[in-house]
Amino acid sequence: MPKVFNGNYADIFDIAGKKAVVVGGAGGFGKEIAKAFAQRGVDVLISSRREDALKAACEDIKAGAAEGVKVTYFAGDAGDEETVKKMLAFTVSEEGLGGVDILVNSQGYNKKMWSWEIDTKVWNGMLNTNITSLMFTCKYFGNWMKNNNLEGAEPVPESEFESGKATPNQGYGKIINIGSVRGIRAVANGGNGNVPYNTTKGAVEMLTKAFAADLRPNVQVNLVGPTITYTPMMVGLLPPDEKVRNAIAASQPAMRIGYESDIVGTVMYLASPAADFVTSNSIYPDGGLVATS
Repeated sequence: MPKVFNGNYADIFDIAGKKAVVVGGAGGFGKEIAKAFAQRGVDVLISSRREDALKAACEDIKAGAAEGVKVTYFAGDAGDEETVKKMLAFTVSEEGLGGVDILVNSQGYNKKMWSWEIDTKVWNGMLNTNITSLMFTCKYFGNWMKNNNLEGAEPVPESEFESGKATPNQGYGKIINIGSVRGIRAVANGGNGNVPYNTTKGAVEMLTKAFAADLRPNVQVNLVGPTITYTPMMVGLLPPDEKVRNAIAASQPAMRIGYESDIVGTVMYLASPAADFVTSNSIYPDGGLVATS
C-alpha cells in the first residue's frame, strides 16, 4: 500500500536510525550532506573514486556524528555498472550498513566549453559521470529499496516478476539527485560555455521524474537544483568578501548567493517522512533565481 505518515508530528522530520548512501560524498555538497545525516543519527556510506579523499572525509564526518552512528566508505567509479553492483552489495552487507533507506547522488562535474570547441572525449565523460552514473545508482539502489524495505510485508520473489512490468514490491526509500538551475535555465548573453553542463543537468531532471514513476509508490525520487553556491571548490573563484559575493545575486529575491546549508536543509527535508508525498519534483534552493529571471 502507498505509505502515509500517521505518527506524532514531532517526529515528522526524524530520520535517526536510517541508512544513507551519498555518492560523491568525499567533498562539496556530498560531504556536507553526509555530515548532516551523521549528526542526525543516520548511518552513512560515502563513495567516490579516490580512497584517500574518502578516508579523510570519513574522519571529518565522524568527528561530528551522533553517538553510535556508523560512517564508512566505498571507493569506485559510479559510472561503471559492475562497480555500482559491488557498491550495493557492500552497502547492504553487515560490513557496510546492513541496508539502505536513502540515496543521494551528488556526483558530477562541469567543464566549460564553447560550442565550437566541445571536446568529444570530455563530453562523453560528462555524460557518463553526470547522467549514466545516476542511472546505475538509481536502478540498483532504488530497486533494492523497493524490493527489501517492506516493513513486514511479504516480498514477491524475483522469480515471479513479469517481464515488461514494474516490480510488484512496494518497499520504502528516498532518492535525492543533485541537479542544477542549469538543468532548466541556460546562461543568458552567450551561454558561458555551458552547453555540455546544461545538457547533462537537463537530463538529470527527466531521469529523476522517470525513476519516480518507475519506482512508485513508496520510493520517492526528487531533485535538488542549486544555483551558484559558495563551496570549498569556489574559494578563489568567488570574491573572498561576503558582501561582494552576495552582490552577484543582488537582483534576486534573496539578494545573496547560495551557501552549503541551503542545499543541506532541502536534502534533509526530502529524506524525511515529511516529504513522503513529494516525488518526481525538483526543488531549487536558488534565492528565487528561476522564478524571477
